[in-house]
Amino acid sequence: MERSIKVTGKGKLSLKPDTIRLRIELTDQDKEYDETIRKSTVHSQEVRRAFEDSGFEGSDLKTLSFRVDTEYESYQDEKDQTWKQRFIGYRAVHMLKIEFPTEKEILGRILYMVARLSGKPEFHVEYTVKNAEGARDELLKAAIRDSRHKAEILAEAAGTGLGKIITIDYSWGEIDFAVRPMNRLAKPAMAYGAAMEDSYEMDIEPDSIDVEETVTVIWELE
Repeated sequence: MERSIKVTGKGKLSLKPDTIRLRIELTDQDKEYDETIRKSTVHSQEVRRAFEDSGFEGSDLKTLSFRVDTEYESYQDEKDQTWKQRFIGYRAVHMLKIEFPTEKEILGRILYMVARLSGKPEFHVEYTVKNAEGARDELLKAAIRDSRHKAEILAEAAGTGLGKIITIDYSWGEIDFAVRPMNRLAKPAMAYGAAMEDSYEMDIEPDSIDVEETVTVIWELE
């Protein structure tokens, strides 16, 4: 019977954010569908032009999602006092994102600009890493090294040697390479930074991004 040992290795990384991801949420409402779409288009174009005026390429601003929902409100019927719903219009939500280096001056200037758009957008700020794929590769390598290290210790303690790998079990999952020290902001919430001539003076130092991944390896024992 083949002798083996099954060991789960864990890889850990602590990454310094080098990229800011800004998600912009535009919401428009109207009783008429066509007018709702028109308002959304106008405000989306306004956002794109504002970023182009700030030195970005128009293609830097990406659409994450766009949807139009019907809106209803509840009311109490005066005749029978029952609660009913009635149609009040449409609601369009356009979510966009843009990424740029983690520089406080750039962030302050962009938030100042976004807060003054007529569409009154909400925005979500995330700190992430540009090379997330490379970071994930390093995590997996670290997990394999950890598995080997543990297996060698266990094999030595058992008075035997560690052989070749029999199987590797890895369940791929999405890793969140992001920290969110400030999230879901609207214009009234901008008091965290003092307004300068054309920017907010930001005093934000994001925490490190701590991530981990596990890999289970079955090793042959000699």
